[in-house]
Amino acid sequence: MLALVAALTLTACGQAPAATRQADPAAAPPAGFPVTITNCGRTLTFDRPPAKVVTGYHPALETLLALGVGDRIAGRTNFSESAFLPGQKEQYDKIPEISPTIMLPQKEVMLSQGADFVLDNAMAGFDAGGGYATVAELDAAGSPVYILGGWCSPEETLEFTLDDTFTDLRNLGRIFGVSDRADRLAADLRGRLEDVRERVSGRPPVKVLATDGGKGPVNAYGGAGVTHQMIVAAGGRNTLADVNSDYTEVSVEQISAAQPDAILVSEYATLRGEKMPTVRAKAAGILAIARNSPAARDDRVLPVPVAAQHPGYRNLLAIADIARFLHPDAFSR
Repeated sequence: MLALVAALTLTACGQAPAATRQADPAAAPPAGFPVTITNCGRTLTFDRPPAKVVTGYHPALETLLALGVGDRIAGRTNFSESAFLPGQKEQYDKIPEISPTIMLPQKEVMLSQGADFVLDNAMAGFDAGGGYATVAELDAAGSPVYILGGWCSPEETLEFTLDDTFTDLRNLGRIFGVSDRADRLAADLRGRLEDVRERVSGRPPVKVLATDGGKGPVNAYGGAGVTHQMIVAAGGRNTLADVNSDYTEVSVEQISAAQPDAILVSEYATLRGEKMPTVRAKAAGILAIARNSPAARDDRVLPVPVAAQHPGYRNLLAIADIARFLHPDAFSR
């Protein structure tokens, strides 16, 4: 999915244990610390909450802002792909930008940040071949890395479930010493999901094609990963459920034969500074291919912010929006 899901199999999983840098080795750990968690097969131990955090792709920043620890974020990447979540643009603007793209900065700049915690949701930003600081190098510098959603390798992106987001919230709550806030946020999100499930329960699933456009082959979302999980939770049936992939290319013939009732189109304005096709333009191409489908007949298209299609709590919020689109009658009461 985008540059963040490049097929980069890095050595991050199975790295040596990491720990946060000690501000004062003689000081007693705060209540509830030390905290030990596992992530990408690595053991991370924190003697105190991180105080100088760097975040990668925007869903990582969003999740920390939702947990109320935005004052601990010392650097972030650029986000110009889609709309911000309510109330977060003002906080985003106050945090220093250390990269003009959605990716973490190059190695020298990254290591110079002196971060005591790095949060991202893919391994692409830690690829030595791309000039980035590796997880091992950041560990050695006292900047332990946490990857959201269990996206530790290309294979593991296919294993994502919505429960992984709740695991991340629980882990981040412990790491930052805000478990009560994390529990409240998780309870709110679970309540929203349960409301959706109750509303769509018993209704026939709507056949959905999720796509990122293309004239042939077409970029689309198969039956594994974040987007597929969102479709199913919202009361949909992924027409490409038999394709064992998250983000992949499928033939024009497959799109034509899918006969979707509705189409979800990834929405983002820029990617690494390049202007991207609008949702309407991408949808027009897909509807032309699937011209005989119910979705084409009804022009039934929903933009989905691409940030919601990556690990972070936004994907849980987006499920309700997708469900309203697929089952509007279920939300009329």
